[in-house]
Amino acid sequence: MKQKKTLIISYYWPPAGGPGVQRWLKFVKYLPDFGWEPTVFIPENPSYPIVDETLQKDVPKNLKMIKTKIWEPYQLAEKFGKDNKKFKAGQFDVGENQSWKAKFSIFVRGNFFIPDARVFWVKPSVEFLEKYLKVNHYDVLVTTGPPHSLHLIGLGLKKKFPDLKWIADFRDPWTEISYYKHLKLTKIADKKHRKLESEVFKNADITLATSYTDAENFRKKGANAFCITNGFDVDASTTLSMTEENSKTLLLSNSTTKFTLSYIGILEQLRNPEILWETLNVLVQENADFKNDFELKFVGRLDDKILQKIESSALKNNLTNLGYQTHDVALKHMQDSSVLLMTNFPQESSKGIIPGKIFEYLATGKTILSFGPKDADVEKILNETKAGKHFGYDEKENLKNFILESYQNWKSGMLNQNAENIEQFSRKNLTQKLVDLMNKWF
Repeated sequence: MKQKKTLIISYYWPPAGGPGVQRWLKFVKYLPDFGWEPTVFIPENPSYPIVDETLQKDVPKNLKMIKTKIWEPYQLAEKFGKDNKKFKAGQFDVGENQSWKAKFSIFVRGNFFIPDARVFWVKPSVEFLEKYLKVNHYDVLVTTGPPHSLHLIGLGLKKKFPDLKWIADFRDPWTEISYYKHLKLTKIADKKHRKLESEVFKNADITLATSYTDAENFRKKGANAFCITNGFDVDASTTLSMTEENSKTLLLSNSTTKFTLSYIGILEQLRNPEILWETLNVLVQENADFKNDFELKFVGRLDDKILQKIESSALKNNLTNLGYQTHDVALKHMQDSSVLLMTNFPQESSKGIIPGKIFEYLATGKTILSFGPKDADVEKILNETKAGKHFGYDEKENLKNFILESYQNWKSGMLNQNAENIEQFSRKNLTQKLVDLMNKWF
């Protein structure tokens, strides 16, 4: 049977680091197994906030790639202030931590670069791909964002090729994302953001969301939306073994000399679990054994102001801050941890956010400690898989009890968590779900 062909438009691609690159890198890896041949269109000279050269090995050797140059204003912005590097990754200083330079830069970003600073790649990409698609047939076009400006490339091509099937993949929401309200938008700019979002939803044949709540919200806005979550890859890097007969993780805990609570990834102020630092600060002062056994580890980019607060507390002697590490190294630290920490924005509007790291956390079989709004999609996954506990940002007593119980289980060698029903989140099974969707609709 002849393979069908899909053209995937993405900004993030190896050597880009961070979670944004993983989703379509893995879909591309497995699509040929299900009869689909992918081609990837990316910028030739992108300005990535994080680089991870080790991800290059995951790119299929025979993958067809197309590249064109992009102009983006971040190099100029970073000369104006180092905090602009945060904005490039969707991070913001808030409240008293926000300088006048930060306020000005956020205002410019939200009101003059709509929907984002990669918008200058839209017109030349539409012009290039219009010519390319006239001589190269593809069954499906995929745009993945953020940056959501890439969906405008899809919108432009859909108008020129009405019969071309288009999937708009939203790894994060557009106007519903938590930092949207921090963009200091004028009414005119807000109206333009929402108008463009609506056009994408109404013109895309399929809109993909990475969470159940986001898919529901997109449908309310007129999108033909479906949820395909992110996931984990069963390969040599995870050293995870699974079978259809036994879907539980087989990766057991490495023996460690410390009760290690680890955060893997980027932690900015908007997702800062201050209640956790306060609780841990109390525990190391109240409990001498806990203080001696406990390690708080960060593997990734930690906001300077969060780091300063922890270093000024009783936790400073329990702190290990490794900074950004390659993906392979980060996986090793996940496996060596006792409890894995993940955080979400506290607002109810963020309950649909499912951080990609939860799936790699699940693959380790370690206990997961999660923070976010009540009834979040993450809480649903943790309850379904029995992999950990989700807390609101005001549950101090319950949190303290959970940490102490986990610590006692660690001391007795009973902490290891054998999660259930996680095979549904393997990258290959998720690709099968994507292919089933495309075959059904197209």
